[in-house]
Amino acid sequence: MESASSLWSGVNSGIVLSLLAVVWTMLWQGIQGLQLQNLFSRHSRRLSRRLAATLDPYLTVTIAEYDGGRMRPSDAYKEAQAYLQRATRGAGGGVRHLKAEPDRDPDRLVLSMDDNEEVADEFRGAAVWWLAYTSAPRDDGGPGYFWGRASRAERRFYRLAFLERDRDLVLGEYLPHVRRQGRAVMVMNRQRKLFTNISGGGGWDSDGFWSGSSWSHVVFEHPKTFATLAMDPAKKKEIMDDLDAFRGAKDYYARVGKAWKRGYLLYGPPGTGKSTMIAAMANHLDYDVYDIELTSVRTNTDLRRLFIETTSKSIIVIEDIDCSLDLTGKRKKKKKKAEEDGDGASKDGEKKDGAAAAAAAKAEEKVEEKSTSKVTLSGVLNFIDGLWSACGGERIIVFTTNHVEKLDPALIRRGRMDKHIEMSYCCFESFRFLAKVYLDVEAHEMFDDVAALLREVEMTPADVAENLTPKGPGEDADTCLAALVEALQKAKEKAMAKKAKEEAAAAKKKAKRKAKEEAAKETGGKAAEEAKEAGEKAVEEAASEADDNEEEDDDDDE
Repeated sequence: MESASSLWSGVNSGIVLSLLAVVWTMLWQGIQGLQLQNLFSRHSRRLSRRLAATLDPYLTVTIAEYDGGRMRPSDAYKEAQAYLQRATRGAGGGVRHLKAEPDRDPDRLVLSMDDNEEVADEFRGAAVWWLAYTSAPRDDGGPGYFWGRASRAERRFYRLAFLERDRDLVLGEYLPHVRRQGRAVMVMNRQRKLFTNISGGGGWDSDGFWSGSSWSHVVFEHPKTFATLAMDPAKKKEIMDDLDAFRGAKDYYARVGKAWKRGYLLYGPPGTGKSTMIAAMANHLDYDVYDIELTSVRTNTDLRRLFIETTSKSIIVIEDIDCSLDLTGKRKKKKKKAEEDGDGASKDGEKKDGAAAAAAAKAEEKVEEKSTSKVTLSGVLNFIDGLWSACGGERIIVFTTNHVEKLDPALIRRGRMDKHIEMSYCCFESFRFLAKVYLDVEAHEMFDDVAALLREVEMTPADVAENLTPKGPGEDADTCLAALVEALQKAKEKAMAKKAKEEAAAAKKKAKRKAKEEAAKETGGKAAEEAKEAGEKAVEEAASEADDNEEEDDDDDE
C-alpha cells in the first residue's frame, strides 16, 4: 500500500513538473515577444548615463576637420582654429606646446596649439575647455568616398568640453560667437594664395600632417593691378565695374536661382596680357587663385574633386585651354574624316593627300590614347555649370586661349563663359599708359611717330613694355622711345617683306595654275586635232575601200 502511494506521488510530481515546464516555455516566449530584454537594456543604459552624469557633469562637442565624408574641409574647424589663436597666445591658457606658421607680417608668427594640448576659455561666466587631437586613419580595406587618399590621412579634431548647466549658453551663444570671431581673425590674418594641382594629389601640409588634398599652394604676391595694366581705359573700367557687380551680387544670384559664379574668356595673341589680367582681377577682388593644369587631371571625377576642394572668394583658371586637351569634341572628327575621304577619292594626287591626312589623324589618335588624361568635353562642361558647380559660391572661372576659333562653341557660350574679353595688340592709348608707367612721360616729340607706326604694325603690349624698360644707367625716355620706334620700323619692314613674299608666292601659284590650265587646254586641243585627222583619214580609207569594191563588182559583171 505504501509502495503504491509513493508511486502515485512520483507520477503526480512528474505531471506537475511537466506542466510547470510547459507554462514556463509559454511565458518565456511571451516575454521574448514583448522584447523585455531591450526594455531592461534601455533602462540600464539610462541609469548608467544618469550615474555618469552625476560622476562626470561635462558635455562635449567635437568639430572634425572635414565634413561630407572628407569631401571638403570644414569651415567650422578652420574658424575654431583661428579663434583659438588668441587663447593660445595668452599665458593663462595653459598651452605648453605650440605650432608656428608664417604671418602676413614677415616679423610675426601665427601660433596655434599642438596635438593633445588643452586650452581654457571663458564666456559670460561659463568655463569651457578646448582639446586638439588626432585619430589614426580608418583601415577598412576599401577606398574612401570618392577617393582613397583622403581616407588614409590622419583625422584632426577639436573637442569642446563644458558643464551641463551651461549647455544652452554654450550651444546657443558661445559656438556662434566662436565662429564669428574666427572668421574675423581669418580675414585679418588672411594671405592670398596661388594653388596648383601639379603635385599629383596628397602631400604634407603646413601643420606637418599628410593631407589628401590635390592642391598645393604658395603665397600669391603678384604686383599687377588694374592701375598698372596697359589697356584701353574705357574697356578697363567696364571690366572693373563687372567684377564689382559680381562681388556684391549674392542676393541677386539667389533671387534668380543661379549659382554664384561667373565665367570669363580671355582670348588673343600671345603676349597681350591674359595672365597679367588674371593677376589684376585677383588683386582687385582680393581672391585666391586656383591654377588648374588640365593635362595632369586624369579623369572627370578628379576634375570634380578639384572643384569641390576650392574655396569661395577664388578665381579658378585654366590657361591655354585649346592646348591643354582636345576639347573640341569627337563630333567633329567623323565629319573631318568623311571630308578627307571624299577629297581623297576625287583625284589621284588628292588621294595621296587624303591618305597622308588619314595616317596623321590615326597617329594623333594613338597619341591621345596613350595620354594619361581622360578628361572629356562633357566633364569640363559639368565642371563649369553642372550640379557640382553650385557647391560653394563667389567663384570666378577664367579660360585663356590664343585661338578662340578652335574651342567648341558649347564650351564658351554665354552662361558658361559669360564675358568674352579680347586681349588685342597694343594701341596708342595703351602705349601712352605704358610710357607714363615705365618712363613717367605723358608727352614727347616721338609720340607722333609711335602713333603712326602702331597704326601700321601689330605689336603686343609685352613687346612695347620691353622696349620702354630702361636697361642701363644711361638710358632715359629719349633712348627708350628711340628704341621703340626702331623696333616698330623693323617690325614694319619685316611685315612688308612678309607681305611681299606672300604676294609673290600667291602670284607664282596663280601663274603656275594658269600655266597648268593652258597646258591642259593645249593638250586637249592637240588631242582633238589628232582625233579629227584620224577621223578624216578613216573616212578616206573607207571611201577608197568602197571604190575598190565597186570596181571588183564591175569586173565580175563583165
